[in-house]
Amino acid sequence: MDLIDILSPSIGEAINITALSFRVSGLAVAFAALLAIPLGSLLGLLDFRGKRAIVTLINTLMGLPPVVVGLVLYLVLSRSGALGPLDLLYTPTAMIIAQFIMAIPIIMGLSYSSISAVPQRLVERTISLGATRSQLIMVIIREARVGILASIVAAFGGAISEVGAIMLVGGNIRYFTRALTTAIVLYTNMGEFGMAITLGLILLVTSFMINLFLTYLQTKDLGTRGPKLPKGVD
Repeated sequence: MDLIDILSPSIGEAINITALSFRVSGLAVAFAALLAIPLGSLLGLLDFRGKRAIVTLINTLMGLPPVVVGLVLYLVLSRSGALGPLDLLYTPTAMIIAQFIMAIPIIMGLSYSSISAVPQRLVERTISLGATRSQLIMVIIREARVGILASIVAAFGGAISEVGAIMLVGGNIRYFTRALTTAIVLYTNMGEFGMAITLGLILLVTSFMINLFLTYLQTKDLGTRGPKLPKGVD
């Protein structure tokens, strides 16, 4: 079997699987960002009792195993579960919910870290210039924008490469809930290495483009104002 034979699976199915993966992960991360960025920003801007406990909880949830999320969500969405009557199990909606749950702590935690890293002298300088409270908040968020954008990129990268949760709640149904990662596992087990390799390449290229975009954001905004060693220092 030559390379051409290996890399010539059903193009239509590969496109369908790729489109579903991007749709599910894109919607999950978009919904998570709408909720998590404001919450993470508020967490970084405000001081209150119990804040340390909340930050600890968020950091813990950032490492939550996807298969655990899938198992809990499966029990909730199954016919005997609390949301069983909605018939969401084994649908793309269930996959979106699973990735949404996993993306929230990532975006919220990294947004909080970015806001917290804004120098206090910038806050004091902005206040001294007569900025209002809302203007001050916008300045802080603008200063932390690279980290906030990085949180979205990181959440999307984690979502599109996740397999355990969406396998449990999506069922890996052909042309309906089969995503890139679940399809790679299935086709590898079936011995259909052509499709598995093609989908693996798509996933690798996607991960590379995500990291390339993140690197571009970091170097574009931080490259000109990061610390520089003066010439002649041994």
